[in-house]
Amino acid sequence: MTPAGSAGLTGCLEEMDRRGLIPDGCLAVCCVGPAARGWADEGGTYDFHVVSTGPWTGEGARALPVRLSPAEVPSLALSVAGRRWEITYWLEGQVRQVLAKVTRERFEGGGTAVGVLSDAEELFLERMSAPLALSGTEWAKECERRIGGSAFRALVTTRSLAAADRAIEDAGRRLAARDVPSAVLAARSALGHTVDALLESESDFGSRAPRRRARRLRETRPRALPFGEYWAMETMRSYDPARPEEWVTTVVQRCRDLAFEVEIS
Repeated sequence: MTPAGSAGLTGCLEEMDRRGLIPDGCLAVCCVGPAARGWADEGGTYDFHVVSTGPWTGEGARALPVRLSPAEVPSLALSVAGRRWEITYWLEGQVRQVLAKVTRERFEGGGTAVGVLSDAEELFLERMSAPLALSGTEWAKECERRIGGSAFRALVTTRSLAAADRAIEDAGRRLAARDVPSAVLAARSALGHTVDALLESESDFGSRAPRRRARRLRETRPRALPFGEYWAMETMRSYDPARPEEWVTTVVQRCRDLAFEVEIS
């Protein structure tokens, strides 16, 4: 379980209870996402996942579509002491269904992440891979363990590698067609997807939030890519407008090299 950020969450569980935001049969209340990693800025959002045996029946929530039964999860946004809270309510049965979608048997049978998980389902697995439990610690630990033992890491890592490969091929085609600006953008895209794959292979998920990619890399510190080298490419430090093809070629080749360092298991 991730201890970072716990100090700022003092009193959150009690405030939820006072407001009637904890459903009957609650199994766990977890802070998830950036706040659970200690990344919550002043006035930033706190994201919570609440898992229970019975549904939350309060008002004011929006319904997030999922490919489960029931086919939606309520997500309630509110302001508490100047900070935005977003609480997403999951049923235990829905969690079991999500976990069943990412078994190793499915992946070994040729399954992919494409079309398997809805956005909300993928975000649940991503965030519950490193939750900060405010209640139901043992339940949260078991959920984290099951995600870690599933094929989720392999599924999303493979997807990022495939996206990187497509961007690399696109960069080559654009250079051949002398469409250099498009080749530069394709190379930048390839870099992003490659770094995502490298991080995901180390169970640091978050490719749907590229704005946090640099922070994730700095914290995870994969041996294959020092932060300084990544940041030089990301900020295009060696880019020469007179010879842009050289920058594209260099970045694309580095992405190819890094792809060989990504472990899928």
